[in-house]
Amino acid sequence: MKKKWIWLYVFLLASMSALTACGGGDSAGDNSFLTIATGGQSGVYYPLGAAIGKLYEQELGAKSSIQATGASVENINLLDQDRAEMAIIMGDAATQAYEGLEPFEDKVESFQAVASLYPNFVQIVTTEESGIETMMDLKGKRVAIGAPNSGVELNARAILKAHGLSYEDFNEDFLSYAEAVDGMKNGTVDAAFVTSGLPNPSVTDLGTTKKVKVIPIEGKGMNKLQELYPYYSEATIPADTYGNKEEIQTASIMNLLVVQSDLDEETVYQWTQTLFENLEPIHRSHNAAKEIDFDTARENVPIPFHPGAEKYYEEAGQ
Repeated sequence: MKKKWIWLYVFLLASMSALTACGGGDSAGDNSFLTIATGGQSGVYYPLGAAIGKLYEQELGAKSSIQATGASVENINLLDQDRAEMAIIMGDAATQAYEGLEPFEDKVESFQAVASLYPNFVQIVTTEESGIETMMDLKGKRVAIGAPNSGVELNARAILKAHGLSYEDFNEDFLSYAEAVDGMKNGTVDAAFVTSGLPNPSVTDLGTTKKVKVIPIEGKGMNKLQELYPYYSEATIPADTYGNKEEIQTASIMNLLVVQSDLDEETVYQWTQTLFENLEPIHRSHNAAKEIDFDTARENVPIPFHPGAEKYYEEAGQ
């Protein structure tokens, strides 16, 4: 009888160990499901994130959830709170998180880079009828500056500071791209900060009913911007992007694909490999996404790479 109870005890102990091995442990190593934090549905992040999620479903059998968000800052917080595994963010927000600068109260280092994606162009959009020609003309106007603490709003603060301006100089509205464009259409908004790839769908839509103007960032303002925030680069919006006859000088900042730091190396290796070996559907997601390229995947990245991404680049000879 005693032997019977001993064998029962051994059986139960072995069963519990097996259950722990199958069901316990760190879920970060499970690449069968991932949440991708993107941005507003009227921007570039959302269709790009959807294309990445669909690619992983087709090639890796993963299930993905594409989260529409307020973009960069919210996305970093979602990663930090274990509410997303992957996100698209702007390089300035990444730097501010790692350094614990506003709008982050403390350093946030719970995410790492997978790849540099494509440049975001700062576009200060208005219409011909607004009479706005320069940054200084924003004084006293109604200006949309993106969602609160979004990457767009961070850009707006930086651009304004470089030009000696602040929110006190105009009436600010925290609006999405689509809301800002609707406001310019009906006359309740005079100008909007739009930071995205080219062309931005909402700005293109504005051009169907209004004559679009993009205010240049150049000269002393551009120099001061780079002095204050070295991660900005000089950039050019090509002629005829929004019906403009000539090129427009502006600033740009790189977009990054990032993941949670504690995801295991093999998972992130597979995600990185799958992305760069299947770029065609990614390029089709948006015109801006055509700039995503293996040869530039490690350029202008201000934070550490995830070991899984590093492993892929080393093996692929990049």
